[in-house]
Amino acid sequence: MENLNEEAKTECVEEETQPQSDIPSTEAVGEKTETQKLADAEAKIAELTDSLLRKTADFDNYRKRMIKEKQDAFDYANTTILQDLIQVLDDFDRCIASSENATDVKSVLDGVKMVAGQLYGLLESKHHLAVYGEKGDAFDPNLHEAIGKQSSGNATEPVCSEVYLKGYKLHSRVIRAAKVMVDMPETKTNGENGEAKSAE
Repeated sequence: MENLNEEAKTECVEEETQPQSDIPSTEAVGEKTETQKLADAEAKIAELTDSLLRKTADFDNYRKRMIKEKQDAFDYANTTILQDLIQVLDDFDRCIASSENATDVKSVLDGVKMVAGQLYGLLESKHHLAVYGEKGDAFDPNLHEAIGKQSSGNATEPVCSEVYLKGYKLHSRVIRAAKVMVDMPETKTNGENGEAKSAE
């Protein structure tokens, strides 16, 4: 009996003195958790950095594409009108070729007038370019540029007596004012008014 008790005691002592290497310590568990958190944070940073680099590259490509498209818009903005003008140039070439052997000046003049009419009609109908400025038009400083003026007893208001250069409007905006000579109505001076009053 005593031998059994002694054996049990020695087994308990051996169990207490035996190192518990299989059981993880709380410190080891804590270090592993912090290491894992650090690894997760580094992975997240790498992911966000990669996403930022991709977005930056996409934006840079978009910016370059926009710059190129804007430059192309400037370079080729007049393509449509130039294609239309090429047809008019073809008409002028034909007019010149036919006038080389022409003996009748009037027929050549008629041909030039016809091509000019086609050009005006094309610009007005397709490109909204309107021409204005005729002799006898009422003078409007918003539309006309007066390069000279003269007095006239016939005019009751300022009138364009001569048109040196016609004006052009694109839609409703003036892109070149007509250059005109203005016929101004005669104004009575104070002396003349005084004489008229005294005569009365």
